[in-house]
Amino acid sequence: MLLKLAWRNVWRNKRRSIITISAVVFAVMLSIVMRGIQHGTYALNIKSAVEIFSGYLQVQKTGYQKNRTLQKSFRVDDDLRKILDDTPAIKGYAPRIMGDGLISFRDNSQGAAILAVDPAYEKDTFTIIEKVREGAIFSSDSSQDIVVGYKLLDNLQASIGDTVVILSQGFDGSLGNLKFRISGILKTGAIDFDRRAVLMGLRTAQDLLTMYGRINLLAISLDDLEAVPSVEKSVAAKLQGSDREILNWREIMPGLDQNMKLDEVGGILFLGILVLVVAFGIMNTVMMSVTERFREFGVSLSIGMPYRKLVALVFLETVFIVLIGLIIGNLIAGGINYYIVENPIIFTGDFAALYEEYGFLPRLESSLKSSVFLDASLMIFIVSVLMSLYPIFKVYKLEPLKGIRYT
Repeated sequence: MLLKLAWRNVWRNKRRSIITISAVVFAVMLSIVMRGIQHGTYALNIKSAVEIFSGYLQVQKTGYQKNRTLQKSFRVDDDLRKILDDTPAIKGYAPRIMGDGLISFRDNSQGAAILAVDPAYEKDTFTIIEKVREGAIFSSDSSQDIVVGYKLLDNLQASIGDTVVILSQGFDGSLGNLKFRISGILKTGAIDFDRRAVLMGLRTAQDLLTMYGRINLLAISLDDLEAVPSVEKSVAAKLQGSDREILNWREIMPGLDQNMKLDEVGGILFLGILVLVVAFGIMNTVMMSVTERFREFGVSLSIGMPYRKLVALVFLETVFIVLIGLIIGNLIAGGINYYIVENPIIFTGDFAALYEEYGFLPRLESSLKSSVFLDASLMIFIVSVLMSLYPIFKVYKLEPLKGIRYT
């Protein structure tokens, strides 16, 4: 009986109920679409960043992350390869060396960030080779060709085909230098990296830096970003007792993680303001509905209706209004998110250039993860129900005689 009465009471004033339900629908739809775009775009940019630079995970010598020196290097042995090969979620891995040096062309010299890779490993697991905008990547890890960041190339006033000299301090403390031919131009979108980046073959870098057979890190590629915690835990357990450790992308690129957390806070703040506005609207609707029916409630109480049932009736009316809005809002938002997933919003022109300049892909994607829908829906439902407690309290405190006399 209470359910039937509550449902009928919702539609006693159709106009007011429809307006309130529409507000809930709008809030739910906007919240889910906004959160879906946030999560989808986060995942896109994280995937792009880790597949270019760091990998989803890295195996390093213990302490290398805090003190990035050539002395914190190691050799890839059969035991380590077996650990990685026996982990199903690992798609591949690539050895890398990172170092510093001085690159010179004619009278111009610039500080260089050396990243040494093996094209045979990189092409199937990571995308840094795809960031070569002009020219070509070196064909082998022992080539004397290098690829240079486009900003570094501008500062050197050099071009593809020119010969440069790189000077660097080696693993054993000695100074070494080699001549290289510029074979390509690198543009990753990370301004600082493009200003200093020199991409060279792994064996060539080992010769230059006297690191024969040694590497700084092993970048690991996975099929799915969600697999990072489980793979990290599994590999870390197998590396216990060794002088190596495994780090996830958040630990390797804390700046990217912090930027996304800051943006996440802004999104949550906007969502909170939106929810509060809608919740006050629901409270106003329920309060007006209750006030109009004080005489009706007084009569009901005077003929023996328990307070708890009257309170339950008003509570159910609120729940019905919110649930109708949630269902419709989720359906609309689901359709919008699905459309954006299938048809990402791609920026062009100056806006795209601005995005790329700061290292982000010029596109927005969405997400259909259940958490996107559940989080927003639960927040709106809980806050809306809480805001209805005041009108319900007024009903609970209503005296039958005062209710009958209320006009």
